[in-house]
Parts: sequence; C-alpha cells; structure tokens
Amino acid sequence: MLQNICMIALGSSIGGVLRWLLTQFFQKFSFYHFPIGTFVINVLGCFCIGLFYAIFEKYNIGNQSVRLFLTVGFCGSFTTFSTFMHENLLLLQGQELLVSLLYLTLSIILGTLAVIWGANIIK
Repeated sequence: MLQNICMIALGSSIGGVLRWLLTQFFQKFSFYHFPIGTFVINVLGCFCIGLFYAIFEKYNIGNQSVRLFLTVGFCGSFTTFSTFMHENLLLLQGQELLVSLLYLTLSIILGTLAVIWGANIIK
C-alpha cells in the first residue's frame, strides 16, 4: 500500500510540474483568448493514457506500481481529462453509446455550471 502511494505521489509531482511547464510554453501561441496550453495538455494527456493502457494490455504489464505511477499519478496530475476520456472509451468499447453520450454531455454541462457557481459563490 505504501509503495503504491509513493508511486502515485511521484507520478503526480512529475505530471503536475510538466503540465505547468508545457502550459506556459504553449500559451505563448494562444490566439483569441483560446486556452491553447490547457487544450494541448488535455489532448496529449488523452493520448498518453490511451497509449499506457494499450501497452499494459499488449505486453501484459501487470505491475500495479508502474500502472499507478503512469495513470493515476502522472496522467491524473497531468490532466484528469485523460481519465474522463478513457472512461468514455471503455463505455464505447462496451457498446454503451447512450451512457457514454450522457456522461460526456452531463460532465461538460454540469462541469461548466459548477465552475461558474464555484467562481461566483464568494462574490
């Protein structure tokens, strides 16, 4: 248990720092207030989590510490959007199209409303 916690913590610290560095870099190329840094990070994080899970499956990598380091730690800190999209992939692979669409739609709408509420609750 302690080893898993340490692996998640290590992956999280690397993912968080890398997210910040890459966001700073990509934000220089922003246009029309489009958050290009976050956008690139989210898409890259989705690619990474998909790649990691594919590698785990193809090469039968069962080492729990490595999986936790890369997925929960690194990708989770790099962007939680990657986890969200991986869950949608699992739903689609399970032919749960309606559930996937519901999850996507509700997450985007309620997530946006929650951000608005959270940003305005103190005012």
